[in-house]
Amino acid sequence: MTAVFVEEGPDKGAVWHFGEPNKEQRELANGNAWADLGHKSVITVSGEDRLKWLNDLTTQELVIWETNTWTTALILNAQGHIAHQLFLVDDGTTTWIFTEQDKEEELIAFLNKMLFMLRVEPKVVTSEYKVIKTLGKTDSIGGPYKIIKRNEDPAENGIQVGTWALEAERVAQGRARILFETDHKSIPNELNFLNSAVHMRKGCYPGQETVAKVFNLGQPPRRLTMVHLDGTEVNLPKTGEKVFLADDTDENKKEIGYIGTAARHYELGPIALAVVKRNTPADATLITAGILASQ
Repeated sequence: MTAVFVEEGPDKGAVWHFGEPNKEQRELANGNAWADLGHKSVITVSGEDRLKWLNDLTTQELVIWETNTWTTALILNAQGHIAHQLFLVDDGTTTWIFTEQDKEEELIAFLNKMLFMLRVEPKVVTSEYKVIKTLGKTDSIGGPYKIIKRNEDPAENGIQVGTWALEAERVAQGRARILFETDHKSIPNELNFLNSAVHMRKGCYPGQETVAKVFNLGQPPRRLTMVHLDGTEVNLPKTGEKVFLADDTDENKKEIGYIGTAARHYELGPIALAVVKRNTPADATLITAGILASQ
């Protein structure tokens, strides 16, 4: 089948699908598919102090991290808002990180600014290496993953799938992604990152005070929810589309959230991840871009 490519957005340049999106999704769900994530940014961190350094900068526990085990972490700003989403593995001498291509320049600038006198060396290696989502049923962070040289044969059996299948599965599993489910004020507590990308018993890191305060003293102002969209509509809402309560009259219509990612799932039909106000009733019917949605 001929590949169809993503033309815009964070996945620009990646394969969208190969002509049979539903088949690709079924094979992915069964663990019989792989995907080329060559559009992602790859960064290495070498040096004796790399694990302690990354542990101090991120929300994840990395000092006692098991070698060759993938994990995920966030970098927050001082106010606790999400700045970066990282996927990491350490091979015993080097930590390998992949993230969004649109965040590469900002991330490497931040890492270089935080070097101080430590024995660490961050380096962008996107031109030499790329990420592969390998065969096997998808795990809790979207893997299994491996990093290979760009000119290396992936050596994967099964069928290759595109981002249509990957994103539909991600939405169905409720996994938030930076640049889609996040905005300038997103905190980890809102997006189901606690005890996954955020280790709740580690020491201090930038933004920890916000995470701990919201966790211990109250609820976050917003929550992540998966919605089923009206299947009679041809188009899907775009990322950032405003969400309202369907029962509100035009005079009383108030924005209660926004759409992160919308996708067509091979079993569930049109679905989306939305970020809405915490007090939005779970049984409320929503509307976005003129499309009705149930949570």
